[in-house]
Amino acid sequence: MGAVWLASDTLLSRKVAVKQATSTVDLTPEAAREIRDRAMREGRMAAQLNNPHAIAMHDVALDSGEPWLIMEYLPARSLAMALNIAESLPPDEVVQIGAQIADALTAAHTAGIVHRDIKPGNILVADRGSALGMVKISDFGISRAKTDTHEENSAVITGTPAYFAPEVARGADPTEASDVFSLGATLYTATEGQPPFGIDADSIALLHRVAGGRIIPPRKSGPMTATLLHMLEPDPARRPTMAEVRTRFVTLAVGKNGNAGSVINHPLRAADGQVPFWALRGSRVPGTSRRGERIHGRTMTGLPAADTATPLDRVPRPTAASTTAAPGPAPRPTYSPPAFETKEPKSFTAPAGLPLYLAIGGAALLLLIVLLLVL
Repeated sequence: MGAVWLASDTLLSRKVAVKQATSTVDLTPEAAREIRDRAMREGRMAAQLNNPHAIAMHDVALDSGEPWLIMEYLPARSLAMALNIAESLPPDEVVQIGAQIADALTAAHTAGIVHRDIKPGNILVADRGSALGMVKISDFGISRAKTDTHEENSAVITGTPAYFAPEVARGADPTEASDVFSLGATLYTATEGQPPFGIDADSIALLHRVAGGRIIPPRKSGPMTATLLHMLEPDPARRPTMAEVRTRFVTLAVGKNGNAGSVINHPLRAADGQVPFWALRGSRVPGTSRRGERIHGRTMTGLPAADTATPLDRVPRPTAASTTAAPGPAPRPTYSPPAFETKEPKSFTAPAGLPLYLAIGGAALLLLIVLLLVL
């Protein structure tokens, strides 16, 4: 939320990212105060995080009453941009992204912070410099501390619908379990090429699908499938913690006896041991497509919560798509002409009991009428 600018810190001689929160111009004093308070909350919460996979918060400043967040600048490509280059990513690369982001979110949850807007556009992969290939999560713009007593209207929700947890779509307060679902939805999007509830330009229709809790079964997530399905459980009580997610992804990446640091503290590596091509600065980014914009997802405010009757603990657990081997080559299609109804010509039968001469005379009269019409 809000515009982000690249700026120079003249005091410390470094580049920084400066984010302007929503402008307070033309707002009522109460609304302007809420914007400033929200910016201060974000700054305070982000400043609590000291994790190599979370964008660092340097300062919060007020300029003529307008709040500005001064953050670490990371020359990077977002996961959403990567999905415009490669429509889906290999599971062995996505599992490394998952491990690094889960590490940052574990630290956030330990500090009592819920992110609330995890999506491909908020996951950054450094595309040059000494941090090349490292992954960080950004934009705690709508995050909240569990101890934050600020009142919100539970019937109105904020975030990106495609990555909402079902309970959030129904109007429940976001929790750590909601973050787990949103991270699962984001990683699912990376491996499958679309969000778990599909792509829909109609945010309200999408919101209702999310509230129903039934995802599209994953087909391309390989060894990540079981963990993703656990993260995408409709019932938040069934989901793993973020720390458990981190452990599972590390195990998938290096095995049970592998070195976790080789995943958490090192750049992403493709199967050839190099940084993936889509993360490199020189890799070509096609013109933004409508699909790309939808994958990115816009943070939205004022969405009405969906009212769904089925309790989440009764929604069937998500399953993977069938992995049954496809049958052999299909037989060559044959053409079958459409069946037409054949009607027999109607015959004339003289009514029973009529004299023969009347029947013959009637037939002759009918024939004469036909000849006159033709001539």
